[in-house]
Amino acid sequence: MSELDEFRRTVEAWFRDNRPPEPDFLLPESFMEVGSDAQFEFLRNWQRKIYDAGYLGMAWPREYGGGGKPQIYQDIVNAEMARQKVPFVPNTIGLNWAGPLILAMGTEEAKKRYIKGILNADDIWCQGFSEPDQGSDLANSQLAAKRDGNDYVLNGSKIWTSLGSYAKYMILLARTNPQKPRYDGLSFFLVPMQTPGIEPRPIKKLTGEYGFTQTFFTDARIPAECLMGKEGEGWKIAMLTLTFERGVTGGQAGGISRVAPGLNDVVELARRSRRDGAPALQDPAIRDQIVRFMIEDQGDRLCAKRGEIAALCSERPNAIGLSVKLRVSEHRRRLMQFALSLQGANAVRFVGDSSAIDGGKWQRGYFNAFSSTIGGGTSQIQANIVGERVLGLPKD
Repeated sequence: MSELDEFRRTVEAWFRDNRPPEPDFLLPESFMEVGSDAQFEFLRNWQRKIYDAGYLGMAWPREYGGGGKPQIYQDIVNAEMARQKVPFVPNTIGLNWAGPLILAMGTEEAKKRYIKGILNADDIWCQGFSEPDQGSDLANSQLAAKRDGNDYVLNGSKIWTSLGSYAKYMILLARTNPQKPRYDGLSFFLVPMQTPGIEPRPIKKLTGEYGFTQTFFTDARIPAECLMGKEGEGWKIAMLTLTFERGVTGGQAGGISRVAPGLNDVVELARRSRRDGAPALQDPAIRDQIVRFMIEDQGDRLCAKRGEIAALCSERPNAIGLSVKLRVSEHRRRLMQFALSLQGANAVRFVGDSSAIDGGKWQRGYFNAFSSTIGGGTSQIQANIVGERVLGLPKD
């Protein structure tokens, strides 16, 4: 047995034996729906347990709290977590985009200060990009950061802040010079959320859950050392952050950020659903649609493999990474919509309705599926990026 095979078996056994018992409350599907203290503490304790076992940040440098191992070890852990559908780890923004960003361009002091806290969930991170009046137009961000001596003073508002109620730090894009062209007047900060004058207010979602906040900044004074890079480099740093968020650039710490019904669950639902007195899975139209989903699913998997082999994507090196968010998020939204269509009139029953099929998880999954088509750039924005940067189409 090879070393990797032995490691895979060890990981499989660890997650099987250490899976936490089901709590007496409903767990969120992803880090974007963590809305109660009970949910948060349950998930944070789970992340700590995984890190203590050595299964998070395995490829991050050992001197900052990582494992110092080749990426393949973390890939094996991630795949096993997804296969066993264990609870997700909550510090997604820290593990997958703030952490890689700090490792890529942070100071030595910043790496020592922040990285281990990201891995062991002591320090939860959130992201301050979107604004109430600007949406996905990051270049037009208006939250002001005015230099005053050794501090910056923040005024304005950010919205759709995932984990805003629980985060200790925020990666923040702010305008430091309104006189300069919009791309040049932005700066990037690592902001302590406990700063006086910063107030996250929870937002109730369509599903009845929380998880997002609108975050208000009123004369919030942060030390100038919170600035990342140089003043005026915010746009460049934000774009690098988005390459981590969209999976274009590797370096993430690992773990899974979502546990939700998938294609195999939909096939099982089709077996249990009825069409004209027979299982829906026997309906040729249903089977045809399921096969289409399977083809897309397999296509995405093969594309991901192709992306790992530079020689196979040298002609358009960023094509796979730039398009993956668009493909995967839209695939999920359509899959959940299809699952509802299998339920007929029962599709209107939601979580909390004793007659809802499977406790209403399909309806909840459908509504939550829209968040991925909006966060990190809407599908329309993503399609524009692919059109312009991959296909070379002219700008609007």
